[in-house]
Amino acid sequence: MEQIKNKREYDVVMARIEELLPKTWGDDADPDSPESIELALLSGLIADYEDKNVMVEKPTLIEVLKLRMYEMGLTQAKLAAMIGVSASRVNEYLSGKSEPTLKIGRQISKQLNIDANIVLGV
Repeated sequence: MEQIKNKREYDVVMARIEELLPKTWGDDADPDSPESIELALLSGLIADYEDKNVMVEKPTLIEVLKLRMYEMGLTQAKLAAMIGVSASRVNEYLSGKSEPTLKIGRQISKQLNIDANIVLGV
């Protein structure tokens, strides 16, 4: 399989990956389905291209929180209950209006399995 040569090809492959993800996600996903195989191949091409061409920034706490909430199927209210704050406080964290205290940061790290360095912004 060829390599991705430029940004346009990268964008096209990324768009295809976005189409494939919902079809290959979940407990009942078949790892041997044509979609899963295509996703694995395209992901490898993307990884190779990004290793050579894309500077990956460290994720922010907001980005990681949103991703983890998506992965765990959490609403802001459910997350709030898990870490011991109000839903409005979680909203403030997600919008960047406030940052968690050290105590809440520990809870976020522990309950959501997020690296403490990300929670602390290190």
